[in-house]
Amino acid sequence: MKVLIFVGALERRENSTSGRLSNHLKAQLEARGAETHIFNLADSGIPLFDLTLTKTPIAVERMNILFREADFHIWLTPLYHGSMTGAMKNCLDWLEYSAKCPNPYLSGKTVGLVCWADGVQAMQGINAMDAVAKALRAWTCPFSIPIQRQELFDENGAISKTYTTRFERLLHILLER
Repeated sequence: MKVLIFVGALERRENSTSGRLSNHLKAQLEARGAETHIFNLADSGIPLFDLTLTKTPIAVERMNILFREADFHIWLTPLYHGSMTGAMKNCLDWLEYSAKCPNPYLSGKTVGLVCWADGVQAMQGINAMDAVAKALRAWTCPFSIPIQRQELFDENGAISKTYTTRFERLLHILLER
């Protein structure tokens, strides 16, 4: 089984929240035997969405293949002004290039949703991703993880027991259905 972890943050710092979360999830998925790929938006080269281009950018072609070949997705984003990052939404808009394929967009894929915020509003990011995933014909996991960032890591810098349990539950629902 192939799982795609889509990192919608534009973070490149070594110890970033998105990097720590995606690496944690990758380790957990691989321990369960899943072939896992992290799609880091900051390193993807995805341009601004433009349907008037005469040639599809190579980065967009690669992204479309990765997103459509994965059996499951986990989307990660910080909350930006009440939503997912604009760059994440822009990337997802490029799935329009699959519109004429036999199974366009993310038809039938299952997507787990994770958003973090400094306050308690991360559910707004989950709701935004949920709407886009469903518009792309995906199924969203009925269990999502809104994160209050100051509770995400324990005093040693590891993911807290509370969130470790939540991630285990999300992965169980995604993979054991």
